[in-house]
Amino acid sequence: MTSVDPSTGQPLPTDAIQRILFVSSSVHVYSIPPLTSNKGYNASLWTADNNKRQIFTARLRILETAAPTPNGAGETVKTDVLLEDRSSGQLFAAAPYTSPAAVEQVLDSSRFFAVRVVGDGGMKAVLGIGFEERSEAFDFSITLQEVRKVQGMDKDATPAGARKTLGKGIVEEKIPDKTDFSLKEGQIITVNIGGRGRRQKEKSDGAVPPPYDQDRPFSVAPPSTSGGGVKATPFLPPPPNTQHLKAENRRSRQSFAPEPATAANLGFDDGEFGEFQ
Repeated sequence: MTSVDPSTGQPLPTDAIQRILFVSSSVHVYSIPPLTSNKGYNASLWTADNNKRQIFTARLRILETAAPTPNGAGETVKTDVLLEDRSSGQLFAAAPYTSPAAVEQVLDSSRFFAVRVVGDGGMKAVLGIGFEERSEAFDFSITLQEVRKVQGMDKDATPAGARKTLGKGIVEEKIPDKTDFSLKEGQIITVNIGGRGRRQKEKSDGAVPPPYDQDRPFSVAPPSTSGGGVKATPFLPPPPNTQHLKAENRRSRQSFAPEPATAANLGFDDGEFGEFQ
């Protein structure tokens, strides 16, 4: 089946590729009044008087067509916004998206747009379209934004990588340069892991570590006690264990054991001076 250019009706080359970027099954089409201000369009004028300016409800598609150039140096890429009959798919109007001005969003709504369509013989007109859902209108705007990036319409947003614009609608594939990171002959890689290399260097330099001082087992000296500085806190002995406490208690009871009770100890006479007469 031969592909046809939707905006001109002419057949496309056999190796041309077409792809659909966006589809909405229900879009309201309006016959809008001429623009009277440079500020932009207002959708409130389109929907006034109970949608008196609405023409019909159409299906909207964004179609991208890529065809190789005659000299084979690149390819021609063009994008069209198509308004079609929902039941039969017959084309109603086509808007070639060649500049951001081909589709303008209105000032008072995010769901309505003004589209510049091209008819037979190159006749141009401006139609209004309105989406029923805000999410569809958002996706429609994002798709057109991506088209502007690919075709170089936004000068500040050049596509990353792939294509280079040669002229109006003509792009050229650009292959990024590849960097060779392989090792050449004679090249080596030196890896230093932690501080191993530093310690080995100190040993190789002949540096002798300082002798171990038994009086000063720590590398940092304790705070000085002279000159009004902070005094060092003495270490406390460890608490005695249970067996030691029991042994101390037994020794204390043996040393303070009471003497046996005798008459002398109790203060009585032992009969040496005889009895009282």
